[in-house]
Formats: sequence, structure tokens, C-alpha cells
Amino acid sequence: MKTLLTTLALAAGLTAAAQTANTHELVINTKKVGAEIQPTMYGLFFEDINYAADGGLYAELVKNRSFEFPCNNLQGWKVAGKVELKNDGPFERNPHYVRLNGSGHGHKHTCIENEGYFGIGVERGKKYRFSVWARTAKPNGTAKIYAEIANTKSMGENQGLAGAEITVNSHEWKKYEVELTPNQTEEKAVMRVFLRGQNGADVEHVSLFPVDTWNGHKNGLRKDLVQALADVKPGVFRFPGGCIVEGTDLETRYDWKKSVGPVENRPLNENRWQYTFGHRFFPDYYQSYGLGFYEYFLMSEEIGAEPLPILNVGLACQYQNNHESAHCPVDHLEPFVQDALDLIEFANGSTDTEWGKLRAEMGHPEPFNLKFLGIGNEQWGKEYPERLEVFVKVFREKHPEIKIVGSSGPNSEGRDFDYLWPEMKRLKVDLVDEHFYRPESWFLAAGNRYDKYDRKGPKVFAGEYACHGANGKKWNHFNAALLEAAFMTNLERNADIVHMATYAPLFAHVEGWQWRPDMIWFDNLRSVRTCSYYVQQLYAHNKGTNVIPLTMGGQPVSGQEGQDGLFASAVWDKDANTYIVKVINVGDKAQPISLNFTGLKKKTTLTDGKVITFHTDDLLKDNTVDAPNTIIPVESSIAIDGNVLNTQIGPKTFCVYKFVKNGK
Repeated sequence: MKTLLTTLALAAGLTAAAQTANTHELVINTKKVGAEIQPTMYGLFFEDINYAADGGLYAELVKNRSFEFPCNNLQGWKVAGKVELKNDGPFERNPHYVRLNGSGHGHKHTCIENEGYFGIGVERGKKYRFSVWARTAKPNGTAKIYAEIANTKSMGENQGLAGAEITVNSHEWKKYEVELTPNQTEEKAVMRVFLRGQNGADVEHVSLFPVDTWNGHKNGLRKDLVQALADVKPGVFRFPGGCIVEGTDLETRYDWKKSVGPVENRPLNENRWQYTFGHRFFPDYYQSYGLGFYEYFLMSEEIGAEPLPILNVGLACQYQNNHESAHCPVDHLEPFVQDALDLIEFANGSTDTEWGKLRAEMGHPEPFNLKFLGIGNEQWGKEYPERLEVFVKVFREKHPEIKIVGSSGPNSEGRDFDYLWPEMKRLKVDLVDEHFYRPESWFLAAGNRYDKYDRKGPKVFAGEYACHGANGKKWNHFNAALLEAAFMTNLERNADIVHMATYAPLFAHVEGWQWRPDMIWFDNLRSVRTCSYYVQQLYAHNKGTNVIPLTMGGQPVSGQEGQDGLFASAVWDKDANTYIVKVINVGDKAQPISLNFTGLKKKTTLTDGKVITFHTDDLLKDNTVDAPNTIIPVESSIAIDGNVLNTQIGPKTFCVYKFVKNGK
């Protein structure tokens, strides 16, 4: 409590304390309402890394539910009794299933047991939908199976937490469903399917979902994780990557057409991150495509974000392939271009088109109103623009309404960056995707990055960025988030050129991560919003509608020499009739500041002052799943004297000041 009160006092301190000879005057010129801030300004980027999809956002609890893992079809499963693997199942792209045969003995069980993703997390009293495609092994009669959620570590008489018997009554493949309600909470349960009796049964696509998914959708998404995304109020949502768009080879690139239609027939895909990192190796990391483009479009719509799909340009991952033969030749790009055209049809086409009809059949007759499309991820060299040009020519002719996003490569500066930006201008793409995973020193020095960008060329999409702590501290911690906040004043101040920005990566399972820092962490039952999450949320909730000039001594407040570690930006929100000023102090000392709102008319007053303070004394700490609310923004009231606020901002602190304008 003492620390919290101290922080608030530093942020909103008394006038007398701030009126010193060293006060930094931040002048906000209210007469010069500047560039419109795009609704897409602050958003989200999803890539299936760190078990972000299967085992994460996608709510399916069973791993390898269709027995299709290529190295071992039963990977993730334990078997007991007489179990046979078959490959002539009902789903063309998922042909494998298992036959549960009678053991021939009343006291010998035939069973399959699934381990889930680092276990199966279930909560007491909540309902879980078990489903399976099944048939009797023989043409006549019936068979019985018993579905059970179990705790193998239990010291009780019964490991079972919930179970139900299902009668398989046909030799034709049918889907069977039953709801299970566990009698206790368990983070690392298993899913078992027993054969009851001696009549054999064939089972395929063994599935377990929480009934309470996001918006109650079947084949749905994990509710707490989507809620965290919705709570950002994102303007744009980039999907599905990232490097998985490229694939280690073109055969394993993310193929959107395989991710739609009946979920039972969506084929397994290798994950680009399955085998990339030997230091954090997860050989059972695949993509079920259960979270596909339909689910993505629907989620984007429901959380209020513009979807931004990224599609392959005909290049496999260039990090992993340095020979031309790995890529599609320029004169053979037609299938890739057609994939992009078909995706637009799937999103926006009428129901009498092939792909619009499929969207309607999946449950959404109305179009998703797709407006943006990215082609390529982190490509470089001449190989990229010569392929991108093919797409641009087709899109400008057939879909001039779609804004095209190109790429400046994997780096924020350097040879590839310097080559690709002029190429993007030549091709007249609408936005250029820039990526910068950089150390603290870079973020401190990048406060003026976009001030001198060409205003006549394509707009900027800061599509992947995060501050990586110095001296090996590449984990989530407050100081890195604070520097991200400082950098974002530059994005905001240059909203005429910067139209989108998304932090990356988005998700990480605490037991399955390969890359950090990440915005949201989770285990099988809990999730936590990091300090970087709250920085993104504070900007998205307070983005305003227009930039207004904020200067100190006539200069942008961007951490320059003599500014004592201060970064700042200001916006006007015409809808809320509110001025919003963001100030970040990255220094080790409190700084007296004055916010001087110039250009107001005599009868205009500023009222309802609020300050949101984000601070901690332990800069290397962050929130965790065990302590999710350790470092969170705190809002309090603040009084302004006329049009000038005199206050202090504490060391290593991010403050958002808000005042309502009364009068014309």
C-alpha cells in the first residue's frame, strides 16, 4: 500500500512540489488538430508459436485426436488391451482411426488414454463436451464405450472425475456426443475411452471441449484467452503468422483452404516451430487446423478487429532455404494468386460463389468485409518484390478495394530494409510491414524513427515488435514494457504515416514456450496479462481520434538529450470530447512536469481529470499465472489549475492524463 500511495503521489503530486526551476513544460497545442488516428492503429498479431493454437487459444483438449501424427500415429496416446490402428476411415484427409477389440476376458480392459497438451485442464462443476465418430466393428449388433476424464495422480479410490457410457448402434460412421461434469478441478487430467463388453468399436476424431467456449461456439476458442484479446479493444488482427505462413518448405506452409470446412476433415500440418529450436524442442507440436480461417474471421468480427490475413507469396522460409529450388518460380505463381483471390471470395463473396457458399454453410452467410491482405512475411532480396508484383497487378485489377500490405523484411534497418522500402514504393503497396525485435538501447534511441518518413509513400504497419531485455534478460519484465510504451509515443505522434501496430508474439504456454517475451501467458486453466499487455491496452483504450502537437522547447518529447528520459504524445478524442496525454519517464529520477494546454478559448474549461499510472519498483518483474495482478495500471482523479497541470511523474513510470473539454 505504501508503494502504491508513493507512486500516485509522484504521478499526480501537489502543484507546489512540481513548480521548480527544472520543471519540464510540455506544451499541447489544442488549436492544431492533426492527423486522424486510424481505427486499426493498435491491434493484435497471432502466430502459432509457443502452443498458441492447439493447446492454447483453440479449446480442443485432446492431442492428436484423429491419430494422424506422422512419426507415430498414436503419439499422445497410451493404449491397453487389444487396439488396432486402421487407415480406411471416413475422412479423406484424416484416414486413420483405431479399433477397440474385445479382450476376450472379462477382467481385461481395452482402452486408449490421451495426455492432452501438458495434461488436460478441467474445472469442477463445469461441463465438457466429449464427442467421437464411431461405428461397430462388425455389421450387426451394438458396442459400448465409456468416456472418462481421470486424474492419474489421485490418491482416492477412483481416478475418474467424470464419465458416461455411449452405445454405438450402427456399423455406419456416426458422431456421438455426451457432456461430462468433473467433480473436482484438475490441471493435468487425462481423457480415457474404454471398450465396455466384447463387441468391438471403431473410433475416430476423439474430442473434448469445454461447453463454455468463447460465445459458446462449438469447435470453439478458449474463453479467457479470447476475452483478454477483446479487452484490448484491438483495431486490427493479423493472422496466421509469421514464419508459419512460409513454412520450412512450401508443402508445410499454412494453407488456408485446408483450414476451412468440416473440422473432422481438416488435415494435420507440420508446425514451422516444431523442430526449429533445438534448445527448446517440442516434437509433438503440429497444427490440427481446428483454429482455421473461419474461426479467425469470426473471432475478429466478435472482438471488433479488422482481419488482416497474411498469405504466402510463393517463397518458403528464406532463413531455412537459401536455394532457388525451394521456392515457386515467378512464372508458376498462379495457384498462389488464386488462393489469395479465393480467400477474398471466402471472406466477402456472395453465397452463390464457391467459397462464399462454403462460408455460409459454416454458419456465416453475411460477408466478413475483409479490407486488408498481406502478401509475404519476412522475405528479402529481389525474390520477394518480383513475386509480389504479380499479386499486386492482379489485385489492382480484380479487387481494387483491398489494401495490400507488403514487407520491409526481417530487420528494422540495414541492407534488406533499405532495398525493400523503395521496392514497396515502386509497387505502390498500401502499407509496409516493419518488424523490430530489438534491445533496450534500440527502443531508447528510436523515439524519432518515423518523424522523417516520406509522407507520400505507403503507410507503415509495425507488424511485429517487442523490447528484448539487455544482458540476456529476454523475458517479460516491466522495464521492457516501459520502453515499448516510450517507443509507442513515436507511433502515435506519426499517426499520419503509421496506420497499424501489433506487438508480438501474442501467446505462450508456460510449459511449451520457445520464444519470449510474449504478451499473454497461460497454463491449462489460468492466464495472465503481462506488463506489455497493459501497455498495449492503455494505448488502444486511449488512442483518441486525432493527433495534437506536444512539444518541449519546440521539439518532440522523444527521449532526446536534455529531456531527462521523457517521452510523450497527445491526442484529441472528438467522440469523448477529451484530451489525452501520454508521458513516460524512463529515467531513474522523478521529473517535475507541467502540461500546458494552449489555444483554448477563454470560456473553455478542462474537467474530470484522470491519471492512469503504471509503475513498479521491481523493474525485472512481471505478472505471473500465480500472481496475475502484481503490476497493473491504477486510475485516480487529478485536478488541473485552469489549462495547466503541474505535477511530477515518478521514475520508471508510464502515465496517461485525461481531461474532458467543456465549452467550445
